[in-house]
Amino acid sequence: MTTKIDLVHDDDTIDLNALFGTLLDHKWLIVAITGTFFVAGVLYTMLATPIYQATAIVQVEQKTPSLPGLSDLTQSLGTTASQATTEIALITSRLVVGTAVKDLRLDIQVQPQRFPLLGDYLSRGHRPGQPAPPRFGLSRYGWGGEVVDIFRLDVPDALTGKKLELRAEDGGRYALYDDSGKRILEGAAGQLVHGGGVTMQLKRLVANPGTRFDVVVQPTLTTVGKLQGDVVAIEQGNDSGIIGLTYDNADPDLAQQVLAHITSAYVRQNVERNSAEAASQLQFVKDQLPKVRQELDRAQAALNEFQTRSHSIDLSMQTKGLLDQIVAVENNIQQLHLQEADIDRRFTHDHPAYKALQQQMGQLQAQKDKMQKEVGDLPDTQQQLLKLNRDVQVSSTTYTSLLNQAQQLDIARAGTVGNVRIVDTAAVDKTQPVQPRKALVVVVATFLGAFLALAFVFLRQILNRGIEDPAAIEDLGLPVYASVPLGSGPGVRAPKNRHGKPPRGPLLAIGSPSDLAIEAIRSLRTSLHFARLEAKNNVLMITGSSPFAGKTFVSANLAAVIAQAGQRVLLVDGDMRRGTLHQVLGIKPRVGLSDLLVGGAELADVVQPGPLPNVSFVSRGRVPPNPSELLMHENFTRFIESVVPSYDLIVIDTPPILAVTDAAVIGHHAGTSLLVARFGLNKARELALAKQRFEHNGVELKGAIFNAVEHRTSGYSTYAYYKYKADPA
Repeated sequence: MTTKIDLVHDDDTIDLNALFGTLLDHKWLIVAITGTFFVAGVLYTMLATPIYQATAIVQVEQKTPSLPGLSDLTQSLGTTASQATTEIALITSRLVVGTAVKDLRLDIQVQPQRFPLLGDYLSRGHRPGQPAPPRFGLSRYGWGGEVVDIFRLDVPDALTGKKLELRAEDGGRYALYDDSGKRILEGAAGQLVHGGGVTMQLKRLVANPGTRFDVVVQPTLTTVGKLQGDVVAIEQGNDSGIIGLTYDNADPDLAQQVLAHITSAYVRQNVERNSAEAASQLQFVKDQLPKVRQELDRAQAALNEFQTRSHSIDLSMQTKGLLDQIVAVENNIQQLHLQEADIDRRFTHDHPAYKALQQQMGQLQAQKDKMQKEVGDLPDTQQQLLKLNRDVQVSSTTYTSLLNQAQQLDIARAGTVGNVRIVDTAAVDKTQPVQPRKALVVVVATFLGAFLALAFVFLRQILNRGIEDPAAIEDLGLPVYASVPLGSGPGVRAPKNRHGKPPRGPLLAIGSPSDLAIEAIRSLRTSLHFARLEAKNNVLMITGSSPFAGKTFVSANLAAVIAQAGQRVLLVDGDMRRGTLHQVLGIKPRVGLSDLLVGGAELADVVQPGPLPNVSFVSRGRVPPNPSELLMHENFTRFIESVVPSYDLIVIDTPPILAVTDAAVIGHHAGTSLLVARFGLNKARELALAKQRFEHNGVELKGAIFNAVEHRTSGYSTYAYYKYKADPA
């Protein structure tokens, strides 16, 4: 059965007409929600604290090894890749970032207390050192331009991370309070003061007397860790060695200072690291020089002694050529031994550089062994003379090479510049904050509001299973006698009024007789005229399945419309629990139906004039403890029998059947019973259950009244009612 306008048909196709109609029906709600988000986005861009971004660029150059031959070796091993990844880790290390924290005292956080919500916005635009006068007489808040520079603040561990309060006083003095409001110390700018285990020296204080500041001393490690996360370092391009640095902060000057300190500390530690490496290599060379010098002296002494003893001075041409080859190989081996000592300090024996070095030494050793065989074929004198000359030349060459290398390393150590440099120093564009991005925020907020509005409308449409088409009621076997539009004139109750308040103004039938709702009730009057022809009496019961269906509104205005046609009507408030007919009619309550049924009043006492000449009214009376039992008493039967001959129609407004059984009892005395269903509120299953409840109690419902029908762009209510008024004269 159909209970609402379906957006999707059975064939899984979308009904664009119904979809568009739903949007038009809720256009003002969508506009309101979207507009609210738009205004919220604009307010956020105005009130949000602007965030500025400091930027810098550093370049990492390829580092060349200082020892001879090591550059070629490392290049052959493929170690020339960009060092940016390692350098990024160094830039954001505690060694570098901690320097900025220490130099700028970032672990001491000072913020003036601002006026709630608007304080930050009102404090903008004031130059530091020129505090704005207090607004609204509130001198405790900072209104812009305050300056607090704490040179030193040492607190015990118990106060670390706790919020302290600094209060400015007259004459540049101040007082410091703990988080419980207890004064710790007081002093003036420039003084080193002690108190409560706290040592403090304020360098500068510019603020209105009475201004309060929140002071927090964070653990250094915590501050460094937060700053490490805030500083962003990214290599620009693959293996380019160019690293871009950014840091965001609400204070543009602080952002620039932080990034400047970080880049300077990074370059400084790089220079110190390279200088230390050159110094280490220089020390290694100096340690080797005495050893090589001793070997050279021993070789020369041995050569001189042999020449004196054997009276042999010169080598043959063949032996001299072999000597030159052996010396060249020995020199290469000596150089590789020096490199081996240096590599052994920096790498393990499994490192590719160490293994490649051993391979080269093996090849040279093989050449040396081959030459040694040739030396073995020479005469003994020539062999000994060749060996001694070889030792002298190798030691001399090695010693000379070490001397040259020591001079080079000493120069390198003294003139070390590092392999990184600052390309762009830290800078901040103070005219263009990076956050909030105003246009983007407003656009996103507006689209988000529109999306949520549409989602809300469609979700409510999907979840709202209230009936919106009278055909759904007729599918239950209940003819719809009338569809009453939602009235707009005076006397219309607000939908779903849960507070029982009376409507403003007279009945709608009296205050606005040409309203569409009254026209529909007149149509109901005509339908009832024919429906009552076969009824057992002239008693009409108006009931509902649940509260707030509008049965009281229908009962009162139906009685008024019938009375306007010249018939005498008795309107009875049969809801002795929560009846509000006296409020709708604007009549003061007095003795009523409950008083009559308990025997506390006579019929003449409870019947009172209504709002129209042909309308009489019986209120609910005092609220009894047992309404259902009173209705089942014979006094109620006698009451019905006594009023039937005196009126053309008796209209009884009853409680909802699904709440209590009163309507089922009254229905046995009524010749005609009608069920009121409210548009968009009552569900088909609820109405079916109400009909079933009446049938189980032997009461037949003649039909239903579809109440408070709202206009819809598509569906039944699109064409159900039109205004049709007389033309003005």
